[in-house]
Amino acid sequence: MNLNLGNKVFIVTGGAKGIGAAISKTIAAEGGIVVIAGRNKTDNQAIADEIIKAGGKASYFTAELAAPETCSEVIDFAVEKYGRIDGLINNAGINDGVGLEKGSPEKFFQSLQKNLSHYYNLAHFAVPYLKKTKGNIVNIGSKVSVTGQGNTSGYAASKGAVNALTREWAVELLPYSIRVNTVLPAEVWTPLYENWIKTLPNPEEKLAQIVSKIPLEKRMTTAEEIADMTVFLLSNRSSHTTGQIIYVDGGYTHLDRSLQ
Repeated sequence: MNLNLGNKVFIVTGGAKGIGAAISKTIAAEGGIVVIAGRNKTDNQAIADEIIKAGGKASYFTAELAAPETCSEVIDFAVEKYGRIDGLINNAGINDGVGLEKGSPEKFFQSLQKNLSHYYNLAHFAVPYLKKTKGNIVNIGSKVSVTGQGNTSGYAASKGAVNALTREWAVELLPYSIRVNTVLPAEVWTPLYENWIKTLPNPEEKLAQIVSKIPLEKRMTTAEEIADMTVFLLSNRSSHTTGQIIYVDGGYTHLDRSLQ
């Protein structure tokens, strides 16, 4: 299926690692131009170089996205370099373990800054350009927004807000034919997830326990599977889909618990 992304410009936050890297590479493989935005210059450059070496088009902007002015700079960079923006993929964030008991009001606010504020800020600055291209926004969410997890109030609040903003923005941007959707993963095998598993007392046992609870094929979702859905939503092949929260999780979140 041709997704008609040729020479369209897409900003991917956190686009150098894990799910973000898979999204960046999939966009490029479909002919799109990727602008990778994140805080680590070495990682950003590495994924951009990998895409270019494979025949794709990519550039990067190193930025601490928690700062509003930096979000504006990301948008300016993309427009100055390519003259347009066709899509924004809000992906950057971290499950930082700021809980109700183990956190603090200051840490909770900082978690919101890291995991939520840049979703709004980037969208705000991108909208004038998305109007011109009838582009769209895809947010990357988390199962934590609907299931809870414990000991991660900041991240859960941020991801719950992402779900709400997806529908709010979808309504507000209807007059401009700008679509807004969220892809919501559950258990996805990424380098960050692998590092977390290794910190546990019995990592292999814990991983087997988690995988056993995923109904479809008893396996974790791949980053590429999240990327495939994200890029489909970016394309005009999903031209009448907006305001949706789409679960790519092997049935983890919603299927009957007796299956687990």
